[in-house]
Amino acid sequence: METPITPDEIMVTCIAHQLEDGETVAQGIATPLVAAGFMLARLTHAPHIYFTSAIGQSMSRESAPLSISKVEGYWLDRSLRSIGFVRAALEILPSIQPKEFFRPAQIDSYGNFNNLAFGKDYLKGGACRLRLPGSGGIPDVTTFIDDIYLYVPRHSRVTFVSELDIRSGLGFDPARTHGSGPRYLVSDLGQFDFSHGRMRLISYHPGSSIQQIQSKTGFPLDIAENACQTPLPSHQELDLLRHHIDPHGIRRLELLSGAPRRQLLLDILEREQ
Repeated sequence: METPITPDEIMVTCIAHQLEDGETVAQGIATPLVAAGFMLARLTHAPHIYFTSAIGQSMSRESAPLSISKVEGYWLDRSLRSIGFVRAALEILPSIQPKEFFRPAQIDSYGNFNNLAFGKDYLKGGACRLRLPGSGGIPDVTTFIDDIYLYVPRHSRVTFVSELDIRSGLGFDPARTHGSGPRYLVSDLGQFDFSHGRMRLISYHPGSSIQQIQSKTGFPLDIAENACQTPLPSHQELDLLRHHIDPHGIRRLELLSGAPRRQLLLDILEREQ
């Protein structure tokens, strides 16, 4: 019996399809869906991409295998050049302007996003409902790069909001002097672009619908006239992802929370030993 195709596999394939051969791509920390997409692109249509990694603070021709316990060593072993995080954000990234996927905790219809905290008074010294992992170099790079790509593993009104609590990533804004807002977003329900500076649904994944996606979005969505179902991954793409790129299913951690996520994490660590 054939194993059903899962939302994480569709997301990875969509991410891979956004890459072109010869590009430089940047991987952040704890982003296995993106890492799997980069590796899938390299093994299919984009064999000449270069990788920059926040994990190893380095640049590489060869991507590091997905891992929980060994990923830093893998990146350092493959590094062509190691650089510090501050230098990477302020010198290297502005010069090479790599393609990078960011994961927003909140995003509005114009592609502005928040990765700092839930709570409007947090930056004024007030309490917050939840302190988020932080923005890293996002406030810097989103002000000048054109290739801003986004992904959301769990599409809901918690993330897609009419008004941000805090803005730490710059989207479409009349005050911009450099760069542009986001070009693309993929979630576990569909794919979106930012036609005319607003989020627009361009495809819905199998099992979802335009109505369901709108009900889980906290602002009115623009819908492309030719919006259609997202194509499924090919047999080759599924085989590479399931058996070569991520046989332990590390990518699925981004779609889980609570006890299921904790159990998968423990299972992965046991297998890696």
